[in-house]
Amino acid sequence: MATASSGPAELVLTGGRIWTGDPAAPWAEALAVGGGRLLAVGTDADALALAGEGTERRALDGAFLMPGLVDVHNHHALAGRTDLFELSFSSSGSVEEVLAAVREYAAGLPADAWITGGAWGSTLRTAISNEATRARLDEASGGRPVMLMEDSRHNRWANSRALELAGITAESDPGEGGVIELDPVSGRPTGVLLESAGLPVEAAMARTRRLTAEQHRAASRRGVELLNSYGVTAFQDAAVSLEILEALRALDADAELDAWVVSSLTVNDQIFGYDPVGEGLVWRGEAFRTEHHRPDFVKIFLDGVPPARTGAFLEPYLPDDAHGDHFLGETTLPPEELWGWLRRTAERGLSAKIHCSGDAAVRLVLDTVARLRAEGFTETRYQVAHGQFVAESDIPRFAELGVSADLSPFIWFPGVIPEAIATVLPAERAGRMQPNRALLDAGALIAGGSDWPVSESPNAWEGIHGLVTRADPAGVFPGTLWPEQAITLDEAMAAFTINAAEAMGLGAETGSLVAGKSADFVVLDRDPFAGPAEELVRTTVAETWFAGRRVYVR
Repeated sequence: MATASSGPAELVLTGGRIWTGDPAAPWAEALAVGGGRLLAVGTDADALALAGEGTERRALDGAFLMPGLVDVHNHHALAGRTDLFELSFSSSGSVEEVLAAVREYAAGLPADAWITGGAWGSTLRTAISNEATRARLDEASGGRPVMLMEDSRHNRWANSRALELAGITAESDPGEGGVIELDPVSGRPTGVLLESAGLPVEAAMARTRRLTAEQHRAASRRGVELLNSYGVTAFQDAAVSLEILEALRALDADAELDAWVVSSLTVNDQIFGYDPVGEGLVWRGEAFRTEHHRPDFVKIFLDGVPPARTGAFLEPYLPDDAHGDHFLGETTLPPEELWGWLRRTAERGLSAKIHCSGDAAVRLVLDTVARLRAEGFTETRYQVAHGQFVAESDIPRFAELGVSADLSPFIWFPGVIPEAIATVLPAERAGRMQPNRALLDAGALIAGGSDWPVSESPNAWEGIHGLVTRADPAGVFPGTLWPEQAITLDEAMAAFTINAAEAMGLGAETGSLVAGKSADFVVLDRDPFAGPAEELVRTTVAETWFAGRRVYVR
């Protein structure tokens, strides 16, 4: 038994099947809560010993209880904004279904209103990258400007009115790493804009459609509410703006922030259109620190995404007319610039999350962290975000250098994004994504993330199911993806609890049920250990508790 106080407890829960996430004492049957903290985790007698006259006592009757889930990679405010203010549709939809969604949404809008949202699937890119389909988007919108995000959130599809307002033509500068796709017959823009090429559309929209401070706050609040409904009590927002920082600060100041939040301050922005970024944002983060909000990381986009051939690889993509036979992609920053950013931020106590989709980007991060460790920066936390592809020789370096593997989005099982990647990489390489078993066996800290709203929901049980089975939890896509890299249920649950908390610097506060930590836990509708792995995705959250308060009940 672990005890942090002699009580009295405000709440005692007994008679449960409790997975603590603590390797030293993985199972318990009761816990006691007081002052937002766990006072005891152990037997019924241990918890009841801290009960007093005013203690709420509750029998769990065998219900399964575990630590609150921790999501190391999401974009909570963007998801909240989409839910409240934008069009949302499934990334598995066809072109016809996307156009139907736009048409229905447009019917309720003023004539000059922007239509924005997403996400269209990466596999649709070829089908929509032509003037004829752009004309169909024009018709569906009734002439309103449209900007729709792709499932990776790196690329956009804009209609004619949006291109006009952004001033985008075939001769426009697409920005570093960006591509304006042109119709093969007319030579005019199709509306498909890759990476930074879409930022002028964001800027055009911002001139007439900018959220107020209260709307930003509402978007963050809604994002946290949705996360709570999936059992998430701590998360890392993978790229924040000044407006998101202020929303989080304000929510916590008013005791309305129902999760631990670690923010990643955006260094370079290839996709979101934030202003400011870099030095204008990063050095201001500390002003937004509160009890539950920690602006402790920076975010660097070091490459793009494989389906758009913007990921950086050690070996070439499949040949195509635009890139030839030996195209590797490239990083957004040269080695010395990455080194400079990581060194300056480390000097100020800031850790870093670095987006890497290709193995060349991963290697550059590892090489750069090795230089930093040699210079004495031993405590700074580094996360390789996504890391779908890692050279075999680089796998042991994660543990050697103390670099965490941020496993997101949910692409360790068959789905739309793996299908799109398989069209640009040789089959042998495309099928070897997310070497999770190898990373674990080499001693790496692997942390689970959703990358919501890139993924359609922040449901950690979809991720846990995929980590254990390497099969599509929804059963839509057949087969498995590199099944030799499956991990155990215990390991997958740790990835979405204590491992993720450790990776983002919250291990002392949350992620496991240990006396003294924040009373963050969830009650499930079932015992995930009792059923077959193929049913893990059916697990749902009955209750979510944060800091000793129930913040969600089904």
